[in-house]
Amino acid sequence: MKSLAISANVRENVGKSNSKSLRNQGNVPCVLYGGEKQVCFYAHENDFRNLVYTPDVYVVELSIDGSIKKCIMQDIQFHPVSEKILHIDFLEVFDEKPITLSIPVILQGLAIGVRNGGNLMFRRRKIITRGLISAMPDSIEINIEHLKIGDFVYIKDLEIEGCEFLAPDNSVVVGVKTARTAIEDEVEDEDEDESGESSETKSEENSEGNSEKKSDSEDSN
Repeated sequence: MKSLAISANVRENVGKSNSKSLRNQGNVPCVLYGGEKQVCFYAHENDFRNLVYTPDVYVVELSIDGSIKKCIMQDIQFHPVSEKILHIDFLEVFDEKPITLSIPVILQGLAIGVRNGGNLMFRRRKIITRGLISAMPDSIEINIEHLKIGDFVYIKDLEIEGCEFLAPDNSVVVGVKTARTAIEDEVEDEDEDESGESSETKSEENSEGNSEKKSDSEDSN
């Protein structure tokens, strides 16, 4: 997987007033958990731009006062009005311990069915995937050139060595429908997709969160 280096500083104090002071200086309060102990730290908001505002997934090489930790972004909170980053949770990862990530799907080529007047239905733009960090891909690439009208690619059709997909085998990832059918099914497809993603996200949070500590509650405000 692609990696991104971020330098940070340990927080000497915690609490609402300290968090507010850090944010006023353009910093983002953060917490790292999953290792031997939880670490509260901060870094400037500009250091997170390439991590947050992108569809790509990164392993973060976090340098905290000279100590290097390998981690992934687990949760992020934004201000409801300004949309500035308020807080980020990071999960420390280890080479021998499986992790769960939402990996983006990239489509390659133009489907035959689309050239013949069909509509492309891209149902899953990310797939929740579990495996060792060394096996995790940057993206899941699917060649759709062969898809005719009525053809679909399902979760069961995909395979990444060393990884498993946390979605039902019969879940549609992408397919081609006739224009009329696509219009009739569009709302239904979106509702089903949102429901599926919601349940998978809860599953992911439970699998990672049950054994690890979430961020200190004061930074949630």
